[in-house]
Amino acid sequence: MEVQGRIKMVGETQTFGSNGFRKREIVVTTEEQYPQHIMVEFVQDKTDLLNSYKVGQQVKININLRGREWVNPQGETKYFNSIQGWRIEALQPAASGDMPPVPPTEAFEPVSDLNEGDNDDLPF
Repeated sequence: MEVQGRIKMVGETQTFGSNGFRKREIVVTTEEQYPQHIMVEFVQDKTDLLNSYKVGQQVKININLRGREWVNPQGETKYFNSIQGWRIEALQPAASGDMPPVPPTEAFEPVSDLNEGDNDDLPF
């Protein structure tokens, strides 16, 4: 799966626990009729993928949806979802100068020598 949009925020790398778990979040705003602000997390060595990206850039992020179950001390089961990124690439908007020029159209003269009485091979 993938998410495309413009970067709204790139967070700092956070480290948790004694095992050194690392996480970094990025927020991408989709460009559609009703824009959505999608938070994607990159973990462990993937946090470094965000180093060269800045607010305002258009990107495509390949994601995995993650879900987990947790039972609280009262015995209630809770479910959590996360969006985890594993690849990111910049999208370059198409510049009008990159398009090849459109060749001029040649003028065509109207055909005036058609005989209305001629039958053609069309079945209608």
